[in-house]
Amino acid sequence: MTCSLFVPNRIGSEMSEILFSINGMNVTLGVLVAVLSGLAVFLLAGLLFAQGRQSRVRALEAQEQSLRVEELQQRVFELLRVHSETSGRVQSLAEGVGNKQEELTRSVNQRLDTVTQRLGDSLSNAAKETAESLSKLNERLAVVDAAQSRMSELSSSMVKLNDVLANKQSRGAFGQGRMEAIISDGLPKNAYEFQFTLKNRNRPDCIIRVPGDDRVFVIDAKFPLESLTAFRKAQTDEERSVATKGVKNDISVHITNIADRYIVQGETQDVALMFVPSESIYADLHEFFDDVIQKAHKRRVLLVSPTLLMLAIQVIRTVIQDAKMREQAEVIQLEVGKLMGDVRKLNERAQKVQSHFGHLSENIVGISTSAERIFRHGQRIAAVEFDEKEGISSDSEGVVTTLKLTGQARE
Repeated sequence: MTCSLFVPNRIGSEMSEILFSINGMNVTLGVLVAVLSGLAVFLLAGLLFAQGRQSRVRALEAQEQSLRVEELQQRVFELLRVHSETSGRVQSLAEGVGNKQEELTRSVNQRLDTVTQRLGDSLSNAAKETAESLSKLNERLAVVDAAQSRMSELSSSMVKLNDVLANKQSRGAFGQGRMEAIISDGLPKNAYEFQFTLKNRNRPDCIIRVPGDDRVFVIDAKFPLESLTAFRKAQTDEERSVATKGVKNDISVHITNIADRYIVQGETQDVALMFVPSESIYADLHEFFDDVIQKAHKRRVLLVSPTLLMLAIQVIRTVIQDAKMREQAEVIQLEVGKLMGDVRKLNERAQKVQSHFGHLSENIVGISTSAERIFRHGQRIAAVEFDEKEGISSDSEGVVTTLKLTGQARE
């Protein structure tokens, strides 16, 4: 007991002991404990208030959370409904797309088949056309090859012709050969002669004998190529002047030689022909050298081209044929007389044949009449169309038969 009483007193003394002072105010242990107890109560009340408030906040949050959950569930349900509807629509759309796809596939297959068939037909037609084109191309290539070979031959011939024309002797022989070909094709052999010797010992290229005239017609071939080639190639006036003088000199020399050598009084015709074997040279002479042509006319020398020579030969051939017709006029008249006699005999024989045919036609008409009568009587017999007094006429060569019809049958 002593101890227990002692303790409180000690505790009471300790509680009243001043610990520190604040602004002149003494703070004891009891006061401090009381203050601390109040603070603890206040803190506990604050904690309880805060906890209650937090619980209310949590309750509100839970309520809001539940509302949100319900809203979310509603949205989920709505989404599920929309999803189901969308699934149905997607399924129906898928079925429609599938049907459309099948139709599209079928249509595409049909079109592909049609296109394939058309393409095959087109390819076959194209192959046929290509084959035909290739065959035609081969034919044309063959023609081209033949033409090329001909062109090669022609080019070689042109080279040979150029070589021939480059040489004066060869050129003269070429012109003479062309003249001889034209004359030999157009006239009989006894109407012309090549390299004939005149009385003055000159030898023209050809003479032609004209019927009814002892004088011969002289033709001589000349080929003035070099001077005319120089004239064509002339570029300046000086070159053209020199070439013109050369052409005039050469042609004048040929005209003078023909007029002096081949026109002989009493033996040849008063006119001689100078044959120019080139149409272009003949045209150039007439176009650019008219004074030379006039000089030739004065000297009674006519320049002729191959075309004009053929025309002259045809005229001479006609004259020769007319002369032969006149020479054979008596023979022709005698033959015509014999022909007229034969025609007269033929006419007499034709008249006799015509008379025989007349008699024969009369007999044929009589035979036809008799045949018609016999045919009519046969028809009447077949039809049994006569009466008791009627019979067959005497046209059947005296055979008479009478048929009587009674209409009743006898037993």
